[in-house]
Amino acid sequence: MTIRLYDTRAQVLKDFVPLVPEQVGIYVCGPTVQSSPHIGHLRSALVYDLWRRWFTYRGLSVTLVRNVTDIDDKILTNAANSTEEWWALAYRYELEFTDSYRRLGIAAPTYEPRATASVTEMQAIIARLIERGHAYAATDGSGDVYFDTGSWPSYGELSHQKLTDMVAATDADPRGKRAPQDFALWKGTKPDEPASASWASPWGAGRPGWHIECSAMSSRYLGAGFDIHGGGLDLRFPHHENELAQSTAAGDAFASYWVHNGLVNVNGQKMSKSLGNSIFASEFLDMARPLVVRYYLGAAHYRSIIDYHDGALIEAEAALDRIETFMTRANRRLDGTRFAGSGAPVIPSEFAEAMDDDLAVPQALAVLHDRVRAGNAALDGEDLAAAAEIRGEVTAMTEVLGINPHSPEWRVSTTAPTDRALGALIDRLVEDRETARSNRDFAAADRIRDELAAAGITVEDSPTGTHWSIES
Repeated sequence: MTIRLYDTRAQVLKDFVPLVPEQVGIYVCGPTVQSSPHIGHLRSALVYDLWRRWFTYRGLSVTLVRNVTDIDDKILTNAANSTEEWWALAYRYELEFTDSYRRLGIAAPTYEPRATASVTEMQAIIARLIERGHAYAATDGSGDVYFDTGSWPSYGELSHQKLTDMVAATDADPRGKRAPQDFALWKGTKPDEPASASWASPWGAGRPGWHIECSAMSSRYLGAGFDIHGGGLDLRFPHHENELAQSTAAGDAFASYWVHNGLVNVNGQKMSKSLGNSIFASEFLDMARPLVVRYYLGAAHYRSIIDYHDGALIEAEAALDRIETFMTRANRRLDGTRFAGSGAPVIPSEFAEAMDDDLAVPQALAVLHDRVRAGNAALDGEDLAAAAEIRGEVTAMTEVLGINPHSPEWRVSTTAPTDRALGALIDRLVEDRETARSNRDFAAADRIRDELAAAGITVEDSPTGTHWSIES
């Protein structure tokens, strides 16, 4: 068994070899809690939840660190335009992120540090960079400290850019810089900023720059060298490029592999406030069952762009319904037979091969749906032994993807009122049909069955009673 992943820095698929056998350390850039989460945030968190699940299935012990950036320019700006303290605003949005992740079935990370709790570690890295000649304090009295990009020949290796081709860093006043591309490690306190957003330092009171935060938190919780650094593709430059430069310039090995997930577009356009096409997580999770949303966001390859369009969740619902209908049908038919408890939860080799190949979920889902079709055929042919075996495989595959509709986390009813009303009407018609059959009024029974079939509702008679399902 060899797991392969696409390393952004090397730009090739590479065999994953952990630094410590049977263990994997993953650092994922979490949210900057300046505003409510959108569907892009959900997609990114889900990608690394899937990586974590697959590594765990393959027998590795996973330490997943996903940070919270709770001090940042945008947080202070948004708070200044409200009546809320910056730390209260940050915490309120952090809770929104946590709730959205929970609703999507994303497991909590091993550690979820906040940037404000690691300022001491950030200052230590900055001091090492100054000592090594890779950082300097501004001479304009601002209290700013910058990374000297010209002092580090490897700068640009992640995004594969030349220093002379890069845009200027815009995270601080350019007057204190030696070069436009130099980026802020420490930002001196400004007169209009709250005193609570300032920490004492050797260079003057201030707060950390964005990039140094992740370098400090990753090394604090995973060590100077760790396995995988992940995040959205939009973070590759400048955020991840700057993380890599400052950490390695400070003497840390940092990440062995860099993994980036693709973004989410809406109707062919990138989400943006200016276009007014952002879809917030809470809104998206109310459009369908959260399980359907998880299926939809996880179905594409993690490195691809997802282009959301009207009807996309309907397609995902139909695909998930096919899986759920088979599992329900198999459980019902096998109940009370010698096959009721049989069918070990075994992952098919074709599914495993797809997941090992850079987490190829689309190919893995193809295997899953193929097994569902085979399972339905086995049930139709009364081959209960084969149906039980396939039920076990389907259960195992859906569990590792986090989309098993029979798992306890998804058992809480989130059925919409209209769906409950429709179900009640169908149940009543099924009962009327049963009454007609009991009275040997087979014409009426057939008429009800035909009316249900015309509406796309399948009625199945079995030894355990009559059951219905909506055709996908």
